[in-house]
Amino acid sequence: MSEPSTLPRRGLNSRQIETVEKLYAAATELLDEVGYDDLTVRLVAARAGVSPATAYTYLASKDHLCAALYWRRLVALPPVPEDEGTPVERLQRAVREVAGMLADAPALATAATRSLLGPEPEVAELRSAIGQHWAERFRAAVGDDVPDEVLMTVVAMFTGTLLQAGMGVIGYAALGDHLAASVEVILKGW
Repeated sequence: MSEPSTLPRRGLNSRQIETVEKLYAAATELLDEVGYDDLTVRLVAARAGVSPATAYTYLASKDHLCAALYWRRLVALPPVPEDEGTPVERLQRAVREVAGMLADAPALATAATRSLLGPEPEVAELRSAIGQHWAERFRAAVGDDVPDEVLMTVVAMFTGTLLQAGMGVIGYAALGDHLAASVEVILKGW
């Protein structure tokens, strides 16, 4: 899979990349300080030391920004070792890594849950890429012997569980255990 742009424009020069990195760093800090509800692109721009117009050159909206921050964290996770343990153990490790990433950044997790439901084309592109990334990560963990239907059931369970965590039904600290238990139930039937 080619990595989608987390920005509306591709082919940035080094100065533009530096500006975008400042925006992402400012947004990460501000999410922890003020949360999703009070976060604005204007506030992020001020923290990054750029004009709002400059920020909107790279970011379509607050939701685009938060979805992009989540995407960047997700693709930075190390690959799941394909030769350590059973398919169930490898898949449990894969879902626990994502859960751990979310537990370590609860403000981002909450923002991503809300942002990824947004209608903007930039968000839709990231939402699709994230779903595909999960499926590819999980496929790498279990190998090619697991039927696609089983894998898609895991992806659906995973997505639903993340949504429940975002709604506060499941705490982020308990997310890894919940996902690991669900993986075992699904793969046991296969």
